[in-house]
Amino acid sequence: MVRLLIRTLIFLASAALGLLGAAAVLDGVTVTVSGFVVTVLVFAVAQSVLAPFVFRMSSRYAPAFLGGIGLVSTFVALLLARLLTEGLRISGTSTWVLATIVVWVVTALATFLLPLVLLREKRSRRRAGTTPAPAAD
Repeated sequence: MVRLLIRTLIFLASAALGLLGAAAVLDGVTVTVSGFVVTVLVFAVAQSVLAPFVFRMSSRYAPAFLGGIGLVSTFVALLLARLLTEGLRISGTSTWVLATIVVWVVTALATFLLPLVLLREKRSRRRAGTTPAPAAD
């Protein structure tokens, strides 16, 4: 249960970093403060549902697209987040393409690096042979 919670938090954090990264580097991407949390939640849920769906559809009907699954699911998740929330605005075709790439790269890197950073203390305790005291019930 704890692992699922940690994975969920890492996935949400990576989605937030991806959206903020795109807003920081692209002029046509705006993430509002008031709608940020809802936008991140919609994007993350859409991404987690779409990735396996796009994979199944690609492997069945268009195997040549298997390498682009992450990009396709990121684009569709951005589109849904844009349509379903007021917290994300993306203007211009080139901005949509670049935003998809930026969000995909940042979320991929964050999903890989966040566990290393967040779980560093746990790994160092294991190496030292110490474990934290059990919590009192």
